[in-house]
Amino acid sequence: MTETIQNIVDEIRANGSFLLTTHESPDGDAVGSSLALASFLRRIGKQVCVHFRDPVPELFAFLPGSDTVNPHIPEQDFNVSFVLDVGEFRRAGDEFCSFRRGGTLINLDHHLSCECFGSHNLIDSGAAATGILVYRIITAFGYAMDRDTALCLYTAIISDTGSFRYSNANREAFTVAGEMIEQGVNAWSVAERLYESQPQKRLELLTRALATLEVICGGRAASLTVTSDMYDATGANAELTDGFVNYPRSIRGVEVAIFFRQLDECTCKVGFRSKGAVNVAGFAAALGGGGHHNAAGCTVSGGLEEIKSRVYDIVNASL
Repeated sequence: MTETIQNIVDEIRANGSFLLTTHESPDGDAVGSSLALASFLRRIGKQVCVHFRDPVPELFAFLPGSDTVNPHIPEQDFNVSFVLDVGEFRRAGDEFCSFRRGGTLINLDHHLSCECFGSHNLIDSGAAATGILVYRIITAFGYAMDRDTALCLYTAIISDTGSFRYSNANREAFTVAGEMIEQGVNAWSVAERLYESQPQKRLELLTRALATLEVICGGRAASLTVTSDMYDATGANAELTDGFVNYPRSIRGVEVAIFFRQLDECTCKVGFRSKGAVNVAGFAAALGGGGHHNAAGCTVSGGLEEIKSRVYDIVNASL
């Protein structure tokens, strides 16, 4: 792993233009780690383009560089492309996957089941967030951390550790977060942005979702559902469902939480969360998806009730 980091540092030193991307429906780690890497590269004089298939969620619009993210890839060549936090290459989106990169492809990830599709693959499932891997690269480069980069890294870490509540909140996560605070990051300001600034329609959507609560497997698993009709009724969108899966997980005795998010009448996204005893990556893999031990997901075709029945059968068989 040390050799891989050094190889990546060498690529950064030797090249001038960089393309960065992450997965569809980017979360806090995806956005924070990508923008942190972009901030660092720009400050050392590199040309950088950040491309996301989907827009930066409003929740993370406060991060430096969020307004520079491109919905499309410019018609030019890049020396190096970084793909962050995707798990599977296809999740970077059709435009990136079909783009003729013509240069080195670097894969940064901490998913347990990540594909090794890069020329260099820095994959560590023991890292609390992909932001941690970006921090390791920046440190190995010998760069003195600036506040904007620190803010993006801090946000990546607290997002993927659930504000240090999840089991992946290891010593390294706390240490790096502490260093970011020393660089001027205001922990309360970030917390206020992430948790104390919700739009009203998110709570209206949550009210409807909580009414769908189902507890199965003798109380060891529970689910919430958001349907297309709920979006129509509240004016909310999928972006505002971030964190909904944590409500069924918070029930005493529940080991696995499931979140069904309807995409259309024939497709549903399914998210799984574990309190640690159950590896939910196996559930997602059985349905064509993937992820971490404690957090995984997949996209499933079929009617909503049919999908729920399939998922419940898989979870029941395990628990």
